[in-house]
Amino acid sequence: MSAGYKAVTWNRFKKRYDLLLALGVAGFLVVFSAVTLATNGAANPVQVLIRAFGLAAILLLHFILAIGPLARLDPRFLPLLYNRRHLGVTMFLLALIHGGLSVFWYHAFGSTNPFVSVFLSDWGEGPGAFPFQAFGFLALLILFVMAATSHDFWLANLTAPVWKTLHMSVYLAYALLVVHVAFGVLQSETNPLYLALLAAGFAAVAALHLLAGFREVAADRPTAAAPEADGFVKVARVSDIEPDRAIPVTLGGERVAVVRYGGKISAISGVCQHQNGPLAEGKFVHGCLTCPWHGYQYKPDTGASPPPFTETVPTFDVRVVGGDIYVHPEPNPAGTRVEPACCEN
Repeated sequence: MSAGYKAVTWNRFKKRYDLLLALGVAGFLVVFSAVTLATNGAANPVQVLIRAFGLAAILLLHFILAIGPLARLDPRFLPLLYNRRHLGVTMFLLALIHGGLSVFWYHAFGSTNPFVSVFLSDWGEGPGAFPFQAFGFLALLILFVMAATSHDFWLANLTAPVWKTLHMSVYLAYALLVVHVAFGVLQSETNPLYLALLAAGFAAVAALHLLAGFREVAADRPTAAAPEADGFVKVARVSDIEPDRAIPVTLGGERVAVVRYGGKISAISGVCQHQNGPLAEGKFVHGCLTCPWHGYQYKPDTGASPPPFTETVPTFDVRVVGGDIYVHPEPNPAGTRVEPACCEN
């Protein structure tokens, strides 16, 4: 996190992460180009570069789309989630170079405006006769908007719901790119291996999302206990929660984080205001419940981030009776302080 949208100092992990990313991308481009030129003496170097950057971009996009569900299925993948935006911006730059080289090489020397030519090409006959380049161009526009709004400045000013909705358009871009790549392959390749690899990548991404989705459906099942006369609902026992940790429960269709800390119990929204992260799965650090996705923190009694940060989440009334934890499903306004319930350490 950073106040005033100032740059966050790169720590050792970030430097190592970005170095590995840069070396991996550069290594792939060099190896792919060298092998292609060595095995195909008739290959044009510019066309090889076009393919290298395009292939690197689509492979990186598959990896990016897999990170989210992998992190939901196994917390060991969370470090990849912390800097996923770095991957996204890198992927966009690879796609931009691929698109720029393609427009220059295939459209810059004709009488038609190159960008108009992109939409008028590929209308011939045969299995590959499809305007696949137009699909790639539209996908690149979506990726540009996402890359341009990747900074937290835009997240804060667009608000989290709008920003999240905007960045969910990556799935539209992915669908456009699948069509772009599939019909692009049909234009010049007869080997079914390329289409098989694309289908396998799509199947892997879809399977991971379905598995993670089934897990989320189970987590969103409402607490089964019947409400008390005053509306409070029994959600757990104190012994169910480890000290300085939280558990997720669902009340009234809302995810709630029930936190045990310092002999007290509090309940706040289980959804982080940053990117709707699973706040209830976070650790209790420096007096705050910390989101496992990007480290945003909230005080459990007020639902407010520590100064100078201003994020707030709703709080819930809570009480402990005989070791049982009861939470009222009606949320208080975000940032409202609620007296914690006492419990045994």
